[in-house]
Amino acid sequence: MEKEIVIKAEGVVKKFGDRTVLNGINLDIYRGETFVIMGGSGCGKSTFLRHLIGALKPDSGRVSLLGKDLSKLQEDELDAVKKKIGMSFQSSALFDSMTVGDNVALPLKEHAKLDKSVVDIVVKMKLELVGLRGFEDLMPSQLSGGMRKRVGLARAIVMDPEIVFYDEPTAGLDPIVSGVIDKLILDLSKKLSITSVVVTHDMKSVFSIADRIAMLYEGRVLEVGTPDEIRKSKNQMVQQFVSGSPDGPIKFFQQKDDYLEQLMK
Repeated sequence: MEKEIVIKAEGVVKKFGDRTVLNGINLDIYRGETFVIMGGSGCGKSTFLRHLIGALKPDSGRVSLLGKDLSKLQEDELDAVKKKIGMSFQSSALFDSMTVGDNVALPLKEHAKLDKSVVDIVVKMKLELVGLRGFEDLMPSQLSGGMRKRVGLARAIVMDPEIVFYDEPTAGLDPIVSGVIDKLILDLSKKLSITSVVVTHDMKSVFSIADRIAMLYEGRVLEVGTPDEIRKSKNQMVQQFVSGSPDGPIKFFQQKDDYLEQLMK
């Protein structure tokens, strides 16, 4: 049976001034899979993610989400597509002046016409899915970093999205809490039949959750494969990144002049 493509990037190019950040990315993501986009700092991961959610438009090429070319949609059409996706931000992006329950309920209040009693029930259900039922009245400042991440996950799924995007979901967390977040991503994907797209450079997380992996380097897709295929890759750049070795074809700028020269490119 042929797999359904829910996200398709075709020749995506993005420049900021003279700098080419995305340099012809082609990528297909299938319904129901957990797809990880990995790569070093500055490789274009976050910029590409912003294209996938419709926050940026490519200079050339196109991104199709759920069969819709995002660059051709009117604002109301784009809003309709965005209601079918959820976003979990690296910093959790919670509003400190709002309770946990109000943070989770925010998308429902903005996009759905529901009675408060219904909203409250939905919020409780989503918080229960991430192990935080009963935390509705607490403030974000009363939560640990891992708990804030879980509130962010609850908000990302509150509209029952078809696709959830995760930006560095385990950043800044200790190994145990990172494992909890990884397990939650997998559990939510299976229980809710969600397609998950995860941007990260956390190698343990990558190999814990991914069905397939794409490595980006200098704005291009270097390789795509299953975790086993990536582990066995013969590409030296992929092997260096996976192993975390400072020695290899991926160079890091140690001299000020080299660094400044790269910034000018």
